[in-house]
Amino acid sequence: MALLDLAMQGLAVFGFILFFVLWLMHLMSIIYVRLHLHRKRSEVKQSFAQMAGVSLLKPLKGVDPNLISNLETFFTLDYPKYEILLCVQDHDDPAVDVCKKLLGKYPNVDARLFIGGKKVGINPKINNLMPGYEGAKYGLVWICDSGIRVKSDTLTDMTNQMTEKVGLVHGLPYVADRQGFAATLEQVYFGTSHPRSYISANVTGIKCVTGMSCLMRKDVLDQAGGLVSFAQYIAEDYFMAKAIADRGWKFSMATQVALQNSGSYSIGQFQSRMIRWTKLRINMLPGTVLEPVSECFLASLIIGWAAHYVFRWDMMVFFMCHCLAWFLSDYVQLTGVQGGPLCFSKLDFAVAWFIRESMAVQIFLSALWDPTISWRTGRYRLRCGGTAEEILDV
Repeated sequence: MALLDLAMQGLAVFGFILFFVLWLMHLMSIIYVRLHLHRKRSEVKQSFAQMAGVSLLKPLKGVDPNLISNLETFFTLDYPKYEILLCVQDHDDPAVDVCKKLLGKYPNVDARLFIGGKKVGINPKINNLMPGYEGAKYGLVWICDSGIRVKSDTLTDMTNQMTEKVGLVHGLPYVADRQGFAATLEQVYFGTSHPRSYISANVTGIKCVTGMSCLMRKDVLDQAGGLVSFAQYIAEDYFMAKAIADRGWKFSMATQVALQNSGSYSIGQFQSRMIRWTKLRINMLPGTVLEPVSECFLASLIIGWAAHYVFRWDMMVFFMCHCLAWFLSDYVQLTGVQGGPLCFSKLDFAVAWFIRESMAVQIFLSALWDPTISWRTGRYRLRCGGTAEEILDV
C-alpha cells in the first residue's frame, strides 16, 4: 500500500508539473504569435543581408492543381538579387513542362532548370537538389518546398531576419485558405497544436525547424560538408539545422508564415503525413515518447486525476473545464497565426479541433507499430539516430 500511495503521489506531482508546462507553452505561443507574426515591413529593422543575393532551391516532383500558381509567386518576388533553381528528378515528370512554361513567361527572371538529380544518398529530396546546390551562385540558399506560395515581400522579410549572428531563418508552417473539411483540419492543426510546440521550443532555445522554407548561409552548410552530408537522413532539415547550430549560429523566425498551398489534400493524406513525421521524431528524439501527454484529452485526464487526488475535485468536471479552456486558447492562437479572418465557421473549427485531438493518440500508436515510412516513390526503414535505409523491392 505504501508503494501504491507513493506511485499515486508521484503521478499527482507529474500531473501538476504537466499543467504548468503545457499552459506555459500555450502562453508563450499565443504571445509570440501576437508580437512577432505578420509585422509590417516598416516595423522591422533593415539588416545587412537585405541586398544579399539568394539562390532559391526548388525541389519538384509531379504536379497538382496549384503547382503553377504557387511557383509563379516566386517569379514575381520583389527582391533585387536572387536566382530560381528548379530541380526535377525525372525527364518525363510533368513538372518539367510547368517549369518551361514559367521560364518562357518570365524571361527576365534569373531562373534555371535542372533535370536528373544526382544520387548521393537515400534522401530523394537531397538527390534532386544536388545539381542546383552545386550551381548556386549566391551566399544565401533558400530551400523551399513545391507546395509553398509566397507574397511579393516574403524574401525581403526572411533576409531582414538574417542578421550577423543568424545562420538560418525559417518560416512557421501554416496552411493557405482552401475549400473542404480536409483543408480545415490541416489549418486547425498547423494553427494550434503544431505552432504551440514549434514556437515554445524555439523561444526556450530548442532548435525546432521544418524544411518547408529555410534560408541558410551556404558557406556554413559547406563547412558541414554541403548537402551531400545530409543525404543519409530522411529528416534532412533537422540535421542541417543541427549542423548550423553546432557551429555557433543562431536561428530566427520570419514574420511571415510558410504558407502551404498544395492542390492535393485529404484527411487520409494528412493522417499519413502526421504518422510519418511522428516516426521520424521517435527515431531522432527518444523524448518523443512523451508526446501523447501533451495532447489535450490525455493531458486533461492526467491533470484532472491529479486535481481529484489532491483537492478532491470532481475529475470529469475538471476534465471538461480544462478541455474547454484548451479549446478557447487554441482558437485565440489560430486567429493569431491566420493574421486575419478565418475562412471557416466556429462550428467547423470545433468539429475539426475535436477530430484532430481525437486522432492524436491513434497517430502516435500507428507510428510506433511500424518503423518503415513511405515518402515520395520510396520506402525506408528508419534507424535510431535518424539514419535510414531504402527498402528495395526484389
